[in-house]
Amino acid sequence: MLSMEVDMVQYDCPYIDTTDDYDISFFTKQWDFNAARDILETRIMATGTTPKALDRGLDGLRDHQNMRNFELLHRKGEKALIRSQIGETKAMEAIRNNNGYITGPFEIRDGSEMWRVGFDSKRVSEDALSELDRHNDFTVESRETVDLEDYYDVLQNVDVAGGMLDRCRDLSTVERETLVTAVEEGYFTRPREADLSTLADEFDISKTAVSKNLRRSQRKVLGEVVEAIEAVEERSVGSRR
Repeated sequence: MLSMEVDMVQYDCPYIDTTDDYDISFFTKQWDFNAARDILETRIMATGTTPKALDRGLDGLRDHQNMRNFELLHRKGEKALIRSQIGETKAMEAIRNNNGYITGPFEIRDGSEMWRVGFDSKRVSEDALSELDRHNDFTVESRETVDLEDYYDVLQNVDVAGGMLDRCRDLSTVERETLVTAVEEGYFTRPREADLSTLADEFDISKTAVSKNLRRSQRKVLGEVVEAIEAVEERSVGSRR
């Protein structure tokens, strides 16, 4: 299997047009194509820079000429979950015509869309890219050959990865920013490129406070990492029996 990330600019996609015109972005991993009606349905998360920006962006998306159906499912602040149906775009048609398939979530912001798609062979992927080139602008950001064992490993451990994501979401804003800054500034390198004083200055708080924030974030994340290691080891032992 060949998996690739493609930064795509489509000229007939309502989501891309909307992010180009409004301060809104979209994120989804669920698509359903109705071949009989040439309609693509998705449940997609929309995020505005502010609640008002979200309102304007959703109104613009609803009124787009290629939008077939629009339903607001949930809304909270600057985030919303919508169910929408659009006509098939030229790019999606090229992927389907060449037996491509979705391998990861789509991210849409600032007038372009990051696709994660897979193909069964290099030749098929080259045919798809050639067809894409007729109607779209795109850049292949990465491509990776995934062998059967690696693909099986990913499928087998989806729940473990999900647990890691849930734990990351459990971090408070302060905990997340402290941990990210510590990594980026080199707090965990040897020799250290940053210490508690560096981090304290970064957040304009005391060394004691930044130390507590860092310990809380590490405890949450590392606890999940240990559980993930144990789960992977148990499955590895079980598969050898």
